[in-house]
Amino acid sequence: MDFKNKIIVAIDTIDSDNALRLTKIIPDVAAFKLGLEYFCSNGPEGIKLISDTGVKIFLDLKFHDIPNTVAGAIKAILNLQPYMITVHTSGGYNMLRKANEIVTEYCLVQSLKRPLILGVSVLTSIDKNDLPSLGIKGTVEDQVIRLAKLANDAGLDGLVSSAKELKIIRKEIGHDLLLVTPGIRPFGGEINDQKRIVTPSQAINDGANFLVIGRPITASKDPRKSLEAISKEI
Repeated sequence: MDFKNKIIVAIDTIDSDNALRLTKIIPDVAAFKLGLEYFCSNGPEGIKLISDTGVKIFLDLKFHDIPNTVAGAIKAILNLQPYMITVHTSGGYNMLRKANEIVTEYCLVQSLKRPLILGVSVLTSIDKNDLPSLGIKGTVEDQVIRLAKLANDAGLDGLVSSAKELKIIRKEIGHDLLLVTPGIRPFGGEINDQKRIVTPSQAINDGANFLVIGRPITASKDPRKSLEAISKEI
């Protein structure tokens, strides 16, 4: 079985020409993730440059503000027709619900395909040692479950969460949410700035719907070959 359609390739560059090159040489993946750095450097035009090639875009801007501000910001990017967008679940129920409503209403009126809205739970750069300084009690798992329930209650489509918490999310929430998992490193891969990481096969076995993988593919001398190797590993 080919698992490339489970992989979202993170384009960790601000160079639009390099981003465009990567989308052309890496075939048949679920989507390409473009984040804050790329968006701030290239703007909506840079996103459109990639989406116009026909690939799916996971626009990872992690919106987090008061409900009306988030609604306005999301409305401004919907014409780019992303496949997925992200909001911080820690923004609270009202913000999440407003985001969900504005996406549904705007796409209906404009005859656009509605993007999947994913709630970002606890960043993979954060571990249990960071929580006390944030005023959060309990374990990382406790916080992830609180945020997963919040995302589910607000009607979001999915959750961005470390694979370390996949099993407990599935146990507590079931399969109501798509689970998109960053912090994935193949066997022997470098950890970089991620703390809570697992291998691709473990993440899929534990319940992930999509894996977000960047540097192990994009920084490879042969991105296509690295993608194939990861698919085989799964």
